[in-house]
Amino acid sequence: MSSPTDAPVLATITGKAGHLSLNRPRALHALTLPMVQAMIAALLAWRDDPAVEAVIIDHAEGRGFCAGGDIAFLRASALEDQGTAGRQFFYQEYQLNHLILTYPKPVIAVMDGITMGGGVGLAGPASVRIATEATRLAMPETGIGLFPDVGGGWYLSRLPGRLGQYLALTGARLDGAECLWAGLATHYLPAAALAEVKAALMADPGDVAAILHRAAVAPPPARIAGTSADIDRLFASDRYEDILAALAADGGEWADATLATLRTKSPQACKVALRQLRDSLDCTDFAVNMAMEYRIGSRVLVRPDFAEGVRAVIVDKDHAPKWKPPTAEAVTDDLIDAIFAPLGADEEWKPL
Repeated sequence: MSSPTDAPVLATITGKAGHLSLNRPRALHALTLPMVQAMIAALLAWRDDPAVEAVIIDHAEGRGFCAGGDIAFLRASALEDQGTAGRQFFYQEYQLNHLILTYPKPVIAVMDGITMGGGVGLAGPASVRIATEATRLAMPETGIGLFPDVGGGWYLSRLPGRLGQYLALTGARLDGAECLWAGLATHYLPAAALAEVKAALMADPGDVAAILHRAAVAPPPARIAGTSADIDRLFASDRYEDILAALAADGGEWADATLATLRTKSPQACKVALRQLRDSLDCTDFAVNMAMEYRIGSRVLVRPDFAEGVRAVIVDKDHAPKWKPPTAEAVTDDLIDAIFAPLGADEEWKPL
């Protein structure tokens, strides 16, 4: 399988590996529905092809692996078609996430550069996740009224301590060393070695462990390790009001800065994220988790905070969103329950 060089996803077989390279550099490779569909088609074609022994997912050029989904498109859908096109995007994107996690061959994700939102959705389910000194990984969705979807509930809830809750609420960025420390990356390589490593992997995917071991370097200290005790202590509750109160009562510099960050986020989105991570631990497998996230996404997409958050951060860039409800206390349990409620039988998400 091959793609024209101007395609948004370059899908090729090189040596013994399938190669998916994201190719929207001016948009930091943000995912569109055609990109999702192209990756699904390639992965399905390669799944039973004996010539393909592994799959590599990377980006063609530019400073980001993948900045997320096409947020402007999703906002337009929320405002213009009651979220119909946006739900179609979520449905197929989540199918892609699940396909990667359950793929019968090794999937190697190269998280070089910005890896956010939908980019985490591509890398998180991969069996090999390579970070570099340029990696900047985050799930920043609460800042635009969304939640850490694309499997975020599954990965974040299973991180050490309360790190996942901290990342989900604040949108904090992790560098490559921190990704390795947290378990979000499996390997840490210098960016300068990537071209040679990818060539070696394509030539001999069966030797993936040895190839990566030879190229790996010791990362610098993970800075977030120094605040992990504070994170575990101050983010201990699954009740958002308790976290805000704990940060306010602490009075330390880190706590004050973190509280200020949370004050910029959608209260609804933060409560959704905490419930999402809690409920994910009860999901029997990744498909059950993704069905839950699709229910949430279908509803949050058309709630006021998403269109307003994207307006404030992406469209007008005034960074002054007017959240509805405006405070954590005003986000009722009934509202959260409604966001998490099952969909109609013909609307529920299903894997491929």
